[in-house]
Amino acid sequence: MRLSFLSLLLVLAVIALLAVLNWPVFLAPSQVSLGFISVSMPLALVMLALLACLSVAFLLFVTYLQGSLLFDLRRHSRELADNRKLADEAEASRFTELRQFLEAELAKVAQGGAADRQAVLDRLTQVADELRIQNEQTSNGLAASIGELDDRIHMRKNTE
Repeated sequence: MRLSFLSLLLVLAVIALLAVLNWPVFLAPSQVSLGFISVSMPLALVMLALLACLSVAFLLFVTYLQGSLLFDLRRHSRELADNRKLADEAEASRFTELRQFLEAELAKVAQGGAADRQAVLDRLTQVADELRIQNEQTSNGLAASIGELDDRIHMRKNTE
């Protein structure tokens, strides 16, 4: 943009220099036809005035374009900020949902672990009870066998 602006200034400076150097020619009257009438006026001055009007129109057009681009840029940046905010909120909600899901799963695992631990403890208690009953039955059977052997020994001693 700098180069185009500088080249435009250079062209305008050359035109101004030519106008100043040839000012008597610019003011020389000549016959100018306007289509339906002929008028005696300085043609170069008319052309210079038309060039000035065209330059002003071009300047206004460029100003309008830059203004509209600025407005579009502001609108786009606002939309981008809004979209970024929406994306951040969506990401935050996804993280919140993920955290809640993980907490729920960890709670299930903890409850499942507690239930499994309780089941193991119940089974161990049951096995311990069965072992105790078996031990008592074995002790009773052994005591009965010892008692029977003791009775036999006493009977043999008494019979001899």
